[in-house]
Amino acid sequence: MSATTNPTTMNVAVYYNNRDVRLEQVAVPKIGAGELLVRIRASGICGSDLMEWYRIKKAPLVLGHEITGEVVEVGEGVENFRVGDRVFASHHVPCGTCRYCLAGHQSVCDMLRTTHFEPGGFAEYIRVPKINVELGTHRLPDEVTFDEGSFIEPLACVVRAQRFARMTAGQSVLVIGSGISGLLHIQLAKSSGAARIMATDISEFRLNAARRFGADATIHGTEDVPARLRDLNDGRLADLVIVCTGAMPAIQQAVKSIDRGGTLLFFAPTAAGVDVPIPLFDFWRDEISLVTSYAGSGEDLAQSIELIQTQRVRVAEMVTHRLPLAETGVGFQLTASGQDSIKVIIDPLI
Repeated sequence: MSATTNPTTMNVAVYYNNRDVRLEQVAVPKIGAGELLVRIRASGICGSDLMEWYRIKKAPLVLGHEITGEVVEVGEGVENFRVGDRVFASHHVPCGTCRYCLAGHQSVCDMLRTTHFEPGGFAEYIRVPKINVELGTHRLPDEVTFDEGSFIEPLACVVRAQRFARMTAGQSVLVIGSGISGLLHIQLAKSSGAARIMATDISEFRLNAARRFGADATIHGTEDVPARLRDLNDGRLADLVIVCTGAMPAIQQAVKSIDRGGTLLFFAPTAAGVDVPIPLFDFWRDEISLVTSYAGSGEDLAQSIELIQTQRVRVAEMVTHRLPLAETGVGFQLTASGQDSIKVIIDPLI
């Protein structure tokens, strides 16, 4: 039941392309048994929201998956949540029982790729389906603000990626690309005891941010990255190279920056259909591992919440812009430019 009568219509930001995001009005979703109606309080713009080659095929649509909000209506049979609860909800959830989930590859679960809340996080309200309520919705700890909670999903992706890459204390780490994902990787690696963290970007603003959030040194992307890396890392390349951009020049730098016995982690994708040349003989001879990672599991979400709650990863300082729903398009442009923004959050209550 709901504590108050909720409106029947709401505003949403509808994505047509990266330069065309329109404020439109739609009906507030109706919930059924086992579901929640959540009023959005913070919705982060993710770099994946700007992957136009992927998004344009499904447009028009309401994007947004890094959300927190307040429960305003509870469906019949829901026992663990009530009106007024502050929550984070996962957009996609794995089943936990298929062969992929049981093998630890929840992000390729068929159910994960079909589940979502309605209509998307750039809206005043969302309907959280029963399966998402049961498997992907968490109360926010009292110490975590709505804005901080919007980092739970992206940080969980980083947690999973570094787990897959077997990040351990004492390693040297090179982060290629110092946008929001790169900065989260820097902080998590620092928290995990990395011996030395170096970061690259072509933006001085982002290089400054990388140093602020824990990088021991930065390298401008136009430099000879492997050579500078050796200068900064006692003549060695990096034990772990994390690629947080799909730009081919950055990928080529990454391939040449891994030390013997090291790991190359592809965190960001290229566009679909783009082939990346890998020097297989060199990788074979030098025992270099290549790892990819996509999304996060329930265990990663739980760890992400704990990292944010304990301030081991500082996320509040990453928020550079808070915009109303009507300015979601402006937020997309800020995120795309990366010149003076780190994290842009949409708050429909502004």
